[in-house]
Amino acid sequence: MQYLWAFLTGGALCAAAQVLIDRTKLTPARILVLYVTLGVALTAAGLYEPLVNFAGAGATVPLTGFGYSLAKGVEEGVAENGWLGILSGGLTACAAGIEAAIVFGFLASLARKRQ
Repeated sequence: MQYLWAFLTGGALCAAAQVLIDRTKLTPARILVLYVTLGVALTAAGLYEPLVNFAGAGATVPLTGFGYSLAKGVEEGVAENGWLGILSGGLTACAAGIEAAIVFGFLASLARKRQ
């Protein structure tokens, strides 16, 4: 049942983004920023954590999940390092994902260049 809820939740988030692309004049880049910011805002309001507990990867994989990870990282960074955690917490929490995106993007560019 957990897989079903993850699929439905992630699908609903992605479908909402597709509706925004199709029905508004928002660019995909603006929708990306909107989703990340929405994830941060919902986490700050305490509303995203229950969704993560309910849907698991269906809530953490989409872009709102990246905002959630940033906000949780800042929260933990402030708890550990005080106000300096505002600057370092989000980056520390998302470093592995950012690094993976850079490495796999680079590898994909190398593979594409050879063809």
